[in-house]
This record gives sequence, C-alpha cells and structure tokens, in this order.
Amino acid sequence: MIEMHDVWKVYPNGVEALRGIDVRIEQGEFCYVVGPSGAGKSTFIKLMYREEKPSSGVILINGVNVKRVRDWKIPYLRRKIGVVFQDFKLLPHLTAYENVAFAMEAIEAPRRKIRSRVEEVLELVGLADRMDALPSQLSGGEQQRVSIARAIVNNPGFLIADEPTGNLDPENSWDIMYLLEEINARGTTVVMATHNKEIVNTIRKRVIAIENGVIVRDEEQGEYGYED
Repeated sequence: MIEMHDVWKVYPNGVEALRGIDVRIEQGEFCYVVGPSGAGKSTFIKLMYREEKPSSGVILINGVNVKRVRDWKIPYLRRKIGVVFQDFKLLPHLTAYENVAFAMEAIEAPRRKIRSRVEEVLELVGLADRMDALPSQLSGGEQQRVSIARAIVNNPGFLIADEPTGNLDPENSWDIMYLLEEINARGTTVVMATHNKEIVNTIRKRVIAIENGVIVRDEEQGEYGYED
C-alpha cells in the first residue's frame, strides 16, 4: 500500500527533515507516527499525499512512484487518499452536508450518488441530524467528524490523520479515535501522527517513532515512549 525506500527530505535552508527512511505499511493497517516536535513527523505525513516531494529515494503508493507523478495529475492521486487535519480545514460558508459533498463534486460524481453517499457517511460519523449546520454552529468534535466524513466520502484506500485530536478535549478525542478504528475495521488503512500518549498506550496499534529525521522504532502494538 505505502512504501518508502531510502527517502531523504532536505529543505532549501539545508535542514534535513528526513534521512534514509525505509518503511512499508500494508493495506488495512493502523499506524501511529510519533516523536518529539521537529522530529520529521509532519514531513513524513506530507510526503504521502505529495504535499512535499522527497529530495531523493522512492515513495510508492499502490505501486505508483509519487515523485514521478506530474503536478497536473496530483489531484487524481489524492482522490485515493483521505486527509484529516488538526484544524479541520472546513469551508466556513458551507454546511456540513455541502462540505462533504464538495469532495464528490470535485470528481464530478452524479448528483444522485452524491446525495446518498454524503448522507451515508454523515450517518457513520454521527452527524445525520447536523448536516444543515455551518461549521460555526458545530463544536470542535463535530467539525472534526465532518472533516473525517469529507476525507472518506470517496472511499479512499487509506486515510492520513495529522494530529486529528490535537484541538479536541479528551472526550471528543476518544470519540474521534473510536471513529477512526471503525473506519479502519471497514478496510481503510489509517496512518495517524499524534502526540496523544494516552491514546497510543490504550488503543494499541503499530507505532512508528521518528527522531531527528530517522525511524528509531517500528513496533507492533507499541507504546508512545515519550514524556508529555
């Protein structure tokens, strides 16, 4: 599903964000990406959906070398990838329904299909009764649920979650985690960058730890391993 071979990322200022990364994430896995601030986690995540390009090395998504994908084809690549951000990134003038539908409209899905699928995913994330609400009328947890619905509405092969509980209180954080577990149980690969020690140590999954741009641990049912 996702492979990185000897991947380096050096920014124009000379900072080596990632150094010699080798990793393989199989279809259906749930992986945490952990490490101290500035370790390279965000760069690692951004490389997966081509927000950043590697300086060297090979990144394969379902066998496609993403470094070789031409810029105009990147939107097509991203249709197979769902991304959830810490700050939700919802369009403020659109309702919950419209925010989710926008992702399907972008790929020119039939109107009838859009209606049924959007209602389906909003039901899945527990917001069937809030689909007409604007983001400003939703709590932080509800906004993140809309963000997740938008990320999965086109049935992506894998979901990237970059600190999805970072702006949420503990109760909402757990709700989002249970939702991500449900999505994973339905067959979607989940890669989640997080600083939430309690979640990682309670809901045991594969843990990839990055420090100073290198993978220092890769453990099945691993622990967070850092002090808050």
